[in-house]
Amino acid sequence: MRKNSVAEALPAAPLSENDLLVEQAYEAMTNGEPQADNGGIKNNKPVSKWDKWKENFKRRGWVLAFILPALIYVLIFCYAPMYGILIAFQEYIPGNPIIGSGTEWIGFDNFSTFFSNPNFWDYFTNTFLLCFFGFIVGFPLPILVALLLNSLRKPKVKKGLQILYYAPHFISLVVMVGMLKLIFGSDGLLDQLSIKLGGDVNGLQLFLKPEAFRPLFIFSGNWQDFGWSAIIYLAALSGVDPALHEAAKVDGASRFRRIFSVDLPAIAPTIVMLMILSVGNLMSCGYEKVLLMDPNGILSTSEILSTYVYRFGLGGGNYGLGTAAGLFNSVINVALLVIANFTSKKLANQSMW
Repeated sequence: MRKNSVAEALPAAPLSENDLLVEQAYEAMTNGEPQADNGGIKNNKPVSKWDKWKENFKRRGWVLAFILPALIYVLIFCYAPMYGILIAFQEYIPGNPIIGSGTEWIGFDNFSTFFSNPNFWDYFTNTFLLCFFGFIVGFPLPILVALLLNSLRKPKVKKGLQILYYAPHFISLVVMVGMLKLIFGSDGLLDQLSIKLGGDVNGLQLFLKPEAFRPLFIFSGNWQDFGWSAIIYLAALSGVDPALHEAAKVDGASRFRRIFSVDLPAIAPTIVMLMILSVGNLMSCGYEKVLLMDPNGILSTSEILSTYVYRFGLGGGNYGLGTAAGLFNSVINVALLVIANFTSKKLANQSMW
């Protein structure tokens, strides 16, 4: 009895920092409420979401310093120009303000002119086929390359192939088209070989054939970009736990089987996200490469929506008509993005929002 009274009379020894953290964790588990630590004083009040946000901002707010430049870039160069969409509904004259006392609103007349063009369906079909076949070839190719590179055993061979695959990405578009003309154009390498082997005197002249435009455009673009696109999948594969491969080896799985059972499921979320983004850009084909390939004699397969915007909008000075055609193309891309996101959410339980 005396020992207890003496112990109660003595002051309690101060808790160390580790003991204090253990005690707080124990109370959090028993009470089911997060405990706030204010200088070592325990507070039994539940922490609000606003307090949590402020605490996280104090700890990780410096990350915003890296995000802020990209955010400013997107606001200035992506969102601010959207103000110019209003030109699609105006009889716009260059030099006049987009909104002012002299603005002439014509409603959907520019869209009516665009849709009533006798070649509208040719532009739409050419754009869709060019982008669709480019997606069919170009989307799975980086995945296959990344899986093959990841399965190589010798690091030197892997690095050498990576450099070989990445190098075409750094070739400019003008140089790329020049290389195509040197190989497939008139008096190019294939034409000279064809003539020497007893073919037509004029050569193959693939650049003048409408049926050859799409294969040249698609395969040259994918050859230039597939190695660079594989970087994302290689980064995802680097996070795969090696213990999974070891366990698969113990179970007798071959290298080919491990790709399907270990690697592909690990990068499936990355594949889904990039597929949604790719579908959202399915109708986006740049006009620069088309114009550089000089397709004036094969407009039946080379004239697309973006070249229409360039020729009749910028080149012809009809900015309202060009803006209407570009807006139509953007609306199609947004609709495809929404459909792809909804389908992915229902089938694969993966989505962007």
